[in-house]
Amino acid sequence: MAYPYTRLRRMRRDAFSRALMRETVLSAADLVMVAFVVDGAGRREAIASMPGIERVSIDGLLGVADTCVELGIPALALFPAPGPEVKSEDAREAWNPQGLFQRAARALKARHPGLGLIGDVALDPYTTHGQDGLIDASGYVVNDATVEALVKMALAQAEAGYDFVAPSDMMDGRIGAIRAALEAAGHVHTRILAYSAKYASAFYGPFRDAVGSAGNLGKGGKHTYQMDVANSDEALREVELDLAEGADAVMVKPGLPYLDVVRRVKDRFGAPTFVYQVSGEYAMLKAAAMNGWLDERAVVLEALTAIKRAGADAILTYHAIDAARWLREA
Repeated sequence: MAYPYTRLRRMRRDAFSRALMRETVLSAADLVMVAFVVDGAGRREAIASMPGIERVSIDGLLGVADTCVELGIPALALFPAPGPEVKSEDAREAWNPQGLFQRAARALKARHPGLGLIGDVALDPYTTHGQDGLIDASGYVVNDATVEALVKMALAQAEAGYDFVAPSDMMDGRIGAIRAALEAAGHVHTRILAYSAKYASAFYGPFRDAVGSAGNLGKGGKHTYQMDVANSDEALREVELDLAEGADAVMVKPGLPYLDVVRRVKDRFGAPTFVYQVSGEYAMLKAAAMNGWLDERAVVLEALTAIKRAGADAILTYHAIDAARWLREA
């Protein structure tokens, strides 16, 4: 028998045969755009560590939503960047019915009722210390009192029209508490996207600049509640608990450095699995492209495809609008 009868390159030779056997196909429907909202009107603030991304006031946010709808991006994940005047030790602005975040949801739903809205449930944008929860006299983030605050925050978001509340705080038991409160208040259709495997990553720096918590946090860390970057068995335990407590979908964060975790979660549970391609990932790719070291379109689409290939059902990414445009052109 002559060598080789099996030539895998035969199917790679032409574009049509590569397309026919392509295992993972990325589309705009896989993407969630991430945006930052500030108070006021006509405001657009560049974020130095995230070139191309801005904090925008609600009027500008409506334009972002228009673009998402036009491009077929099904959902928008929103994060607030409140001013220092509303920050407090107890983060009470987080559940103010007339607060920025709640007003943004009402405006977006009035404009685009079919666009999915994902609201962040964590206290760090609203605390004077920059932690995701309430702290005791020693500076330790206390669990149960924080959960009580998160429940108030989640209820305020559900009332305002968010389709998903997304607890990103990593407190123990918060999914069950939020689910019980939502059910009791009649918000039976509000979904919970649990940040189940959120790591104490060094890739979050630009995000903290964007929401204005970096200066408040200072040299403090979040290692007492976010996961150790070395662990993956622990991630499975976190996901299992969150699903049992009533999560509708789970999150792995960050993205590319944790694709092994994404695969394990999807294989073990088969639940809707979201991945957050975080600010540091965006900043690295953007900086390399701006310096001419990498082809931005090619590397962004490759990275997003890799995340989907690993098992992601949806990807939160600052590249969503650009990627959707590139996919349309392809």
